[in-house]
Amino acid sequence: MSEAAKILLVDDEPAMLRYIKTLLEVDDYKVETASTGEEALRRVDKGLEPDLVLLDVLMPGIDGLETLEQLRQKRPGAKVVMLSCVNDTKKVVQAMRLGAQDYLTKPFQKAELDAVIDVCLGQGKVAMASEVEDVGEDVFFVAASAAMKKIRSQAALVANVDIPVLLLGESGTGKEVLARLIHKLSPRAHRTFLKVNCAAVPADLLESELFGYEPGAFTGATHAKPGKFELCNKGTILLDEIGEMPPMLQAKLLHVLQDNSFSRLGSRSVIKVDVRILAATNIDIPQAIASKRLREDLYYRLNAFTLQLPPLRERKEEIPILLKQFMTRMAERYARPPLPLSPHLLEACQAHSWPGNLRELNNFLKRYLILGDEQLAAAELQPRNDGNGGAPRSDPGGKTGETGGGLKSLARSAKDEAEGEAIRQALEQTNWNRKQAAALLQISYKALLYKIRQYGIAEAKNQRLSAGASGS
Repeated sequence: MSEAAKILLVDDEPAMLRYIKTLLEVDDYKVETASTGEEALRRVDKGLEPDLVLLDVLMPGIDGLETLEQLRQKRPGAKVVMLSCVNDTKKVVQAMRLGAQDYLTKPFQKAELDAVIDVCLGQGKVAMASEVEDVGEDVFFVAASAAMKKIRSQAALVANVDIPVLLLGESGTGKEVLARLIHKLSPRAHRTFLKVNCAAVPADLLESELFGYEPGAFTGATHAKPGKFELCNKGTILLDEIGEMPPMLQAKLLHVLQDNSFSRLGSRSVIKVDVRILAATNIDIPQAIASKRLREDLYYRLNAFTLQLPPLRERKEEIPILLKQFMTRMAERYARPPLPLSPHLLEACQAHSWPGNLRELNNFLKRYLILGDEQLAAAELQPRNDGNGGAPRSDPGGKTGETGGGLKSLARSAKDEAEGEAIRQALEQTNWNRKQAAALLQISYKALLYKIRQYGIAEAKNQRLSAGASGS
């Protein structure tokens, strides 16, 4: 940096104040000190504008949390790191909610302090690495936008606090990737990470999937089987689509969150586990609680801390980075040479609204890599006549939309119609059992759900049922 950063250090212990000040001055930071929260706030009122504040939690008079709250009101952009002799989970969560960037437990090593300062001040390798970060199993996390950098910072902070975290966001925004990042950054990183999709497993099997069963618990249970919670002991479990979990199971999950214990199906013995629970959903929480779809007490248990992922359309500056990463990794996976991403294609990608978020972007690039036709790929991103984005559809007269589109658009529209009709037939044939329909179509359950939403098939079904009810 061209000018040394200014750091305000606030601690009521003179020895600790001198020690940390010495560590900071070794690296040529300009250090101002205060021994109370009141003194720190007066210094700020008089015009002090520190680049970073290191703030002790336990102080006489105005404590660290109250000082933090007032400091954020006076200097909303101030970056604050809390210091404490005890790792108090409630205080850590409260500090995060008040806007603290990080939390250090005393005594700490200089390397720990340096790493935190590097991230907060945007210096060094730690900050650079956070833009594209591998989180395992060929999954990566991108934090190039201001919103995602904040998410990354909060994830790093909450990772070290053993509390449930609720991950919210539209479908395809990367909630599972964020969960893997939290696990990677946590003390449980060397332990098991498991994901359970509550929407993909039938309700009558989900309980045994999560909690296991004993022989004779139900027809076909010939031997004991541990559930995901047992297999994940000491690790992290992600309960994806938590809003789809049946209310009866939500009550049992609440018991696990309260007591870290449960019983297998068909057993009276209690099993104790130590599992970090992360939950993800894209549902409207207040509406789900009002309709009894989500238990209110479970929500408050899971909502120890919430991370809200923004949709891709709100972080479009990350699209070129995501495209490059997807292209490189997919080309290697499919043993194909990576295709160029021309300015024209990048511009089309930036202009697209990406209603399917990262999942749609990934699938788009997969098609481009396989077909190798840039013109077709760019045309695919042209808006439809119905304003929903994506490829233009044909009108009743068999013509493409107002902007034309030619044979390629017509072929694509015909393909969409054929695919939609095949899905409708499979659903009708299986009496709208989506799991059986997915098996019949030889696609994954999640892919079927996506296509049902894409073609509005579920809505068509509801309209048909409504019409039948009104006519009866």
